[in-house]
Amino acid sequence: MDIRHLEYFSEVAKHLSFTKAASALHISQPSLSKAIKSIEDELGVPLFYRSSKQLELTDAGKAVLVNAKTVLEAFYGLTSELSDIMDLKKGEISIGVPPIVGAAFFSKLISQFKEQYPSIQIKLTEVGTNKIKQEVEEGILDIGLICNIPGHSEQFELIKVLNDPLLLIVHKEHPLAQKAKVHFSEIENQPFILYRKDFSLHDRILEECHKFGFYPNVVCESSQKDFMIELVEAKLGVALLPSRICQNLHHQELVAIPLDGSKINLELGMIWKKNKYLSFGVREFIAVSKEHLFVK
Repeated sequence: MDIRHLEYFSEVAKHLSFTKAASALHISQPSLSKAIKSIEDELGVPLFYRSSKQLELTDAGKAVLVNAKTVLEAFYGLTSELSDIMDLKKGEISIGVPPIVGAAFFSKLISQFKEQYPSIQIKLTEVGTNKIKQEVEEGILDIGLICNIPGHSEQFELIKVLNDPLLLIVHKEHPLAQKAKVHFSEIENQPFILYRKDFSLHDRILEECHKFGFYPNVVCESSQKDFMIELVEAKLGVALLPSRICQNLHHQELVAIPLDGSKINLELGMIWKKNKYLSFGVREFIAVSKEHLFVK
């Protein structure tokens, strides 16, 4: 058994399909099947149930998968560390960013980092907080920006980078547009444009509504702040957006109003996986982030 065979096994376990795993690994399906059979023969146990239409891990397969992940993480950490030693200040950093955050919060930091380390590539992926946590845990992302920070985490290291109040945005002709502040309870009967379910702010806003004894009249759920803004501009509803985004609104038809009676905020944190080797680039990016973004 070698590292490559463990990679093959982990990929089949991930997809529960030899066809999909072979495609992801860019090898032929017979070669992949032969490698898995080789592992099973060496260990003396079957790793997959093959009787049903979809593969299933056996109990032995589940045990091997847990240990395979540990071995592969250690191996990747070793190869990354050796790469750092041999070729400092190069590499790639994969970062997950919620669409609601986007460039409004992050572009200046990336620009400063690229000035210091122009040879390090930064790959940004826009997905919701819940997906970011999953992909940091799985090692797909090196770093993630997440909304609504947990008090404690067994899986992640975390620093707080922002605490930004949400404002209510309405069309300038809306009855609430003339108010200096809007009490949160006044949202109850408004057609409401909400974040999609895979965004943590979706749950946070619903929790706040529940606190005030109502469920919002949701007319649309979206992952794109620009689309949410366009819907409000078209008089189709109201929405809650972080104040930093509201400050950069260049829509004369819209009004951003502070909320009264509620302290609902966009809490932004940066996470990375505990007990995982961090490449030179990732370590430096975290250091630069702490210097420029860290919230005490």
